[in-house]
Order: sequence, then structure tokens, then C-alpha cells
Amino acid sequence: MRFLSREEVRAVDRRAIEEFGMPGVVLMENAGRGAAELLVALGIHGRVLICCGKGNNGGDGFVIARHLDNRGVPVRLLLFCRPEELSGDAATNYRIIAKAGLPVEVHPENPVDSEAFQRELNAAEWVVDALFGTGLTGPLRPPFDQIVAAINASPAKVLAVDIPSGLDCDTGRPLGATVRAHHTATFVAPKKGFAEPAAKECLGHVHVIDIGVPRVLVHGISAETGRR
Repeated sequence: MRFLSREEVRAVDRRAIEEFGMPGVVLMENAGRGAAELLVALGIHGRVLICCGKGNNGGDGFVIARHLDNRGVPVRLLLFCRPEELSGDAATNYRIIAKAGLPVEVHPENPVDSEAFQRELNAAEWVVDALFGTGLTGPLRPPFDQIVAAINASPAKVLAVDIPSGLDCDTGRPLGATVRAHHTATFVAPKKGFAEPAAKECLGHVHVIDIGVPRVLVHGISAETGRR
């Protein structure tokens, strides 16, 4: 099993798009659909609350919501930025769910209304952490540190998208406030930091989701890194 560093994750995405002609929106679709299918396989009996940031991790969350809704699963999205701050593939997928009428509540303010957020958490069976991905290199700033603390204190089961928000991709150590997930749906391959035994407390059970990136690309990048 290959473990990818932050640099290698970026290289896989970039080369899949530039060299193999795979549109980024296709990669996001495959990631989100795979994570949604994992959730269904794990078992859903109530509402799924999907917490989205403004990057591609949030975009994955929009795709997850659409596929769960297509299966009749009750979903609710919390977006922790203004929609106009979204860009690229994340913006594309937000427009789709907005047009489809999925329930989205926007929380662009700092601080977040903690009572309203707590009510959302209390009503959820599952919480999906789609706030931050592997690119995070520093501690979560307000209001995200409070958001993570509330998620960790909630009775809901937690699925992290690619990596728990707040966990360093390369070291497997918390950068500060960090989501403690019951399950992590990671894409392409486990991340380098997942090999750190202490990371287990935040990762829970790790599931690797195939997003269609050619195997030769992933193997090639791992080999190149090993020669350095």
C-alpha cells in the first residue's frame, strides 16, 4: 500500500488533469460519489449533516450531498463561507445543488451561531467533515476551531472527507483543533501521516476510495519520490 505525501497528492491531481486529460470536476465527482456510497454501506438511518468549507474538500461535500439525496437520504448542508467565495469545481458543484434545491444554510460570519449549529448537530445521525483537506499546514483559525470542537462533542457519527480537518497530511499529528472521525474516506491512497500510530485517534477506520486516477500515474509518482 502506497502512502502519499502532501506534495504527491498535489502532483497526482495536477498530472491527472494536465497529462491524462481527466477534468478536475470528474475527479471530484468520483470522489464524492465514492464517499456517498461508503456512507450508505456503513448504514444511514437518519439525517446526514455535511459541513463544507470553501475549497475542493467542500466541493466533495456538495457531490456527496447530491448522491445521498438521489438515494432518498435526508441531507442538510452547512456552508462556512459565502457562495461567491467558491471557485472552480467546488463552485460548479455548489451551483448544481443550489439549483436542485438541496437544503443549504450559509454561515459566513465569525463567530458562528453556536446554538443554531448545536441544534443541527443534535438532529444528525452522521456528520460529514468536508471543511479542510490535505493542503492544510497550520492550525484552524476561528470559527473553525469552535466548529471542530462542537463536532467532536456531538453524539453523531463522523465521516472525514480525505483527511480529518486539522490533521497534518505528512506527520499525522494534529495542527491544533482536529476532527476526531469514526471513519475517513480518503482518495487514491492513504496519506503519509496515516502511518503515524497516534493519528488513529482522529482517523478512525480508513477507507481508500478509487477516483479513477490511472494506477500507472500513482505508481510513477511514488517511484519518483523514492529516487530523490
